[in-house]
Amino acid sequence: MHHHHQYADYVDEKGVKEIQELENKIGKTILAYPTSPVPAKLSEEDKERIESLEKKLCVRLVAYEKH
Repeated sequence: MHHHHQYADYVDEKGVKEIQELENKIGKTILAYPTSPVPAKLSEEDKERIESLEKKLCVRLVAYEKH
């Protein structure tokens, strides 16, 4: 069993895959939290993508700029 990012217990294997796919789509690093700190500046389109995945997985997703 291999672990890339660790997301806490509240995101399952399938959820992790979906988060990673979204990361690739928008070119950002995304961290999942039960509650939300301050997110990166995102386009409306990217915000909507993140929000729809949040609803689907019942978590808060926070995007950071990739360095």
